[in-house]
Amino acid sequence: MKFLGKKTTAVSLMAITATLAFGTPQAGAQGLFDMLFGGGIKHAPKGDFPPPPPKNKPKPKVSAGGGGGVKISSPSYYTYKADRLVRVDFSALAAAPQPATPQDAAFVPSATVAAFHEAIAGLSDYELYAEPDIAKALIAYYSANPDFIWVGGTTPNSRAQDAVRVLGEAASYGLTPADYTVEVPAASASTADEAARLKELVRFEMALSARVLRYAHDAQSGRIEPNRMTGYYDFPAKPLDLVGVLKTLAHTQEVRTYLESRHPQNPEYQALRVELESLQASAENEIVVDPKLLLKPGDTSPELPKLLTLIARNLDDEMGGAYGEMLSRLATSEVYVPELIPLIKAVQQKEGMKGDGVIGPRTVALLAGTSKADRLLKVQVALEELRWLPSDLGSPRVFINQPAFTASYIDDGQEKLKTRAVIGRTTNQTAFFYDQIKQVDFHPYWGVPQSIIVNEMLPRLRNDPGYLDRAGYEVTDSRGKRIPSAAVNWGGYGANIPYSVRQQPSEANALGELKILFPNKHAIYMHDTPQKSFFKQDMRALSHGCVRLQDPRGMAAAVLDTSVDYIAEKLKHGHSTQDVTRKIPVYVAYFTAWPDMSGKVEYFGDVYDRDSRLKQAMDATEAVRSPSS
Repeated sequence: MKFLGKKTTAVSLMAITATLAFGTPQAGAQGLFDMLFGGGIKHAPKGDFPPPPPKNKPKPKVSAGGGGGVKISSPSYYTYKADRLVRVDFSALAAAPQPATPQDAAFVPSATVAAFHEAIAGLSDYELYAEPDIAKALIAYYSANPDFIWVGGTTPNSRAQDAVRVLGEAASYGLTPADYTVEVPAASASTADEAARLKELVRFEMALSARVLRYAHDAQSGRIEPNRMTGYYDFPAKPLDLVGVLKTLAHTQEVRTYLESRHPQNPEYQALRVELESLQASAENEIVVDPKLLLKPGDTSPELPKLLTLIARNLDDEMGGAYGEMLSRLATSEVYVPELIPLIKAVQQKEGMKGDGVIGPRTVALLAGTSKADRLLKVQVALEELRWLPSDLGSPRVFINQPAFTASYIDDGQEKLKTRAVIGRTTNQTAFFYDQIKQVDFHPYWGVPQSIIVNEMLPRLRNDPGYLDRAGYEVTDSRGKRIPSAAVNWGGYGANIPYSVRQQPSEANALGELKILFPNKHAIYMHDTPQKSFFKQDMRALSHGCVRLQDPRGMAAAVLDTSVDYIAEKLKHGHSTQDVTRKIPVYVAYFTAWPDMSGKVEYFGDVYDRDSRLKQAMDATEAVRSPSS
């Protein structure tokens, strides 16, 4: 896109000269900031600093910094601990009085109610373990509703048959069928030992209810509580009325329909399920290459011949003529010799990559794909993560997929805008959460977050307190009064700096010409950037945590439901803000497997290594749920 209002080099030089004379921000100051701090923006959407951490959440860690200073640490990853199961205490059911018989003489208690009360004695020594909230719901439901859901006469009923079938199909959703296994009583017409049969049936009743509730919870919210994994995850609870689930199942014959409706009801979830089924039925790749391979010229690796074999298989006439003989001669080489560099660069460039000649994970994925095991894990992880999001993702919506380094505007089932994005570095990771877009700021101020002031500005300010004045930043105290940076004793503070710092709107502003706000505690938003060269790179985890857009004007026009020409005109008139009047959810998401709009699943590198951490959490949950645990 050709941006309107872009000044020529000559005009820009004149502007810089003028700003130096009048003391307002200038490009030279920003360039100095970039050299010192490496660019990158992380900012509280309203106000200059991120809000304090909420109660019961880990506070940012403050650690010793260089030169006797301090640093504010990024969020941590935690070793996931699943809730321990508890033994269901059935004593409350045995102690509950039988329902009073109404005065109406026509009332006749149901045979199953009477059988249920008789069967309760069979639970006295029954060891059924369940999650604490499920154990509580079982007792609450059956105390108020003393009757069978899953038993009719002396056998499991049709509801039970449908429920057991659904639970047995859990693998098709990326769940583990063993988590929901229930031993079904054998069909028996004999009533020789009626007490033993009742005992068997009531235990089946309780076990099936417990596992159905686990399934309903897992389908709706996922097996993992994501906020326990890391401070980078932030998802609201998805309440589920467990007693209500049993009430519904007790009064419907559509058990399958109800249980399947607990899963996310969006096309993305269905596309991932189709991909999972396809993967489960597929064979492993014939040639499997280490997905984390990093090979530079001169390095040696037994993986190199595998890659050369794959390249040789897919040579077209042009590439074959240029490199065919060399490939044949070096096909078994484990040394990345200089002669191979032009070949690797040509292959990378042909597929739209930078073409730097370095064989890394993206080149491996391009040539070899990913292994079946890796793809299976990515899809299972993606299905789990989708359960953390709303079932209906909404339309219109903005979807940022961090591993893909893209941001999309989606409306009415169409991707109407897709732009390259820059996300946080591995040391300043972008969080995974969702929110709602509120406003667009034109020629915005940049309120420097506390972490950047403490970690990156403070070491220089201790030796050069007037630096911010010269670089065009405003410093204000707790009352909002502007004070000279040189007047502050920056060496007298640790991590709690009682001043706000912000950069005025200008060509040099770190946020570029606009930002798109969705106020959140992570101080993350979308914005423009002066550092356009970042978008040419394949790996774009380069910011302090916010999301930089290659086409910010296009995204602003989309969320404001207007034209890019309107955005250009707004930018001619200096600093302003405009509210987004429609409800537009924004997903700052992290999916290493994700379907495009046609339903084809694409795979991406795990830039923050989060899939392995989620796998650890899932394994920890399986260990707790295992009968042998």
